[in-house]
Amino acid sequence: MLKSFFRFLLPAILFLGFVGVSFAQEVNPSAITLPAVSTVASTDSKPVALNININGASDPTDLSLTLQLLLMMTLLSVAPSLIMLTTAFTRIVIVLSFVRSAIGLQQAPSSQIMVGLALFLTFFIMAPIWDNVYKNAVVPYQEKKITSQVAFSRGADALKGFMLKQTRTSDVEFFLRISRSGPTKVEELPIHIVMPAFIMSELRTAFQMGFLIFIPFVIIDFIVGCSLLAMGMMMMPPAVISLPFKILLFVLIDGWSLIVQSLVQSFRV
Repeated sequence: MLKSFFRFLLPAILFLGFVGVSFAQEVNPSAITLPAVSTVASTDSKPVALNININGASDPTDLSLTLQLLLMMTLLSVAPSLIMLTTAFTRIVIVLSFVRSAIGLQQAPSSQIMVGLALFLTFFIMAPIWDNVYKNAVVPYQEKKITSQVAFSRGADALKGFMLKQTRTSDVEFFLRISRSGPTKVEELPIHIVMPAFIMSELRTAFQMGFLIFIPFVIIDFIVGCSLLAMGMMMMPPAVISLPFKILLFVLIDGWSLIVQSLVQSFRV
């Protein structure tokens, strides 16, 4: 199980590395060398110092192992935000929040359960993409058949393809326009254009789905409110009466299955 988890985690980290690899490529690893000082204490009571060298990679087109580790550790600090905003997680967690609000429940299911469900649904939806990244980028890189830059590029292309399938053309054109970029082919779109366009499209789609979810529950609230008003029970909060009916409706139609199926089928993988 742990091996499978890392198999899905490595492609995600690989994509995050592509975001910063363009900056790392401009660094000449062989030119970065700190002064070497002996680590063994001498007899003349000189202070002990640490010798740190950043040696170049065997392949001039590749990054040194030290820089790769440094880049990975830096990107891991922002990995949760990037993974949430570049995968299916955003749409799923927003729609699930709309479901809880539409029913009128505040703490059931709890936020931890909602986030956990959204996370595992994200793993399920993104599994084909991450498996593709693992086979085409991670495995060849581990076998030293390709360089780190090529691996980053392959991983980014696979995930960028997923994001573009979910992104509206109008959102891409909007960010191209405000960035003052000319007409660009789809395969040549830069990542800093695709990512915000994808997030905007996901937010719009999630709110559209949330609106459709709210409609039947609002009708129940309206019917209960009119019934209480007709009976002269104006002091009775309508939410107290409508809540059991909304829960009953949600259970009878097998609401959770419908919501999960709609979310999974809404993604074009």
